[in-house]
Amino acid sequence: MHVRKLTGGLAAVLAVTFSLLGGQAVAAPAPVADHTAAARVLTYDASGSAEFRTAVDRGAAIWNESVDAVELQPAASGQRANIRVLADNGWPRAQTTSLGNGIVYIGRQAVDQGYNTIRISAHELGHILGLPDRKPGPCSSLMSGSSAGTACTNPYPNAAEKAEVEGNFGGELTRTAGAVPVGVLIVD
Repeated sequence: MHVRKLTGGLAAVLAVTFSLLGGQAVAAPAPVADHTAAARVLTYDASGSAEFRTAVDRGAAIWNESVDAVELQPAASGQRANIRVLADNGWPRAQTTSLGNGIVYIGRQAVDQGYNTIRISAHELGHILGLPDRKPGPCSSLMSGSSAGTACTNPYPNAAEKAEVEGNFGGELTRTAGAVPVGVLIVD
């Protein structure tokens, strides 16, 4: 029989525990490690998104449902937002200034051609969260953008896209080489 020597406080705790249990040895539950970290909060200002305000709010909510490392919240009145969302007559696009910061344009040109406004919103917010376009791509890939066609209305990121955003904002993955570079205008 192999016997280990117990040292210090651990021996005392075990002795007290053993005597309180009337001689029955009972294993204590292992401590549960808390691996959860607070989400990085990014604010967005959709006051300039005109008729797309509901789609922008839904796109942000989809990201909040999909990832834990970042949370998109509407900016309080007078608060400088990380992300500005604007409507215009061009093609949808995003201008990144740094990871989690930039401008999203919900372009009416794509909407007029039949593309889904919520998918556009979630896709463009994906660029601000560090994701590049992945074209051509299937409808199951949010970042496939317009290459999935107008029949595609899927506004949800796939597992790889979720994992990449988690990694970009402090998750277990490191930022990937395919991430969107800063200061670039991404059209689509």
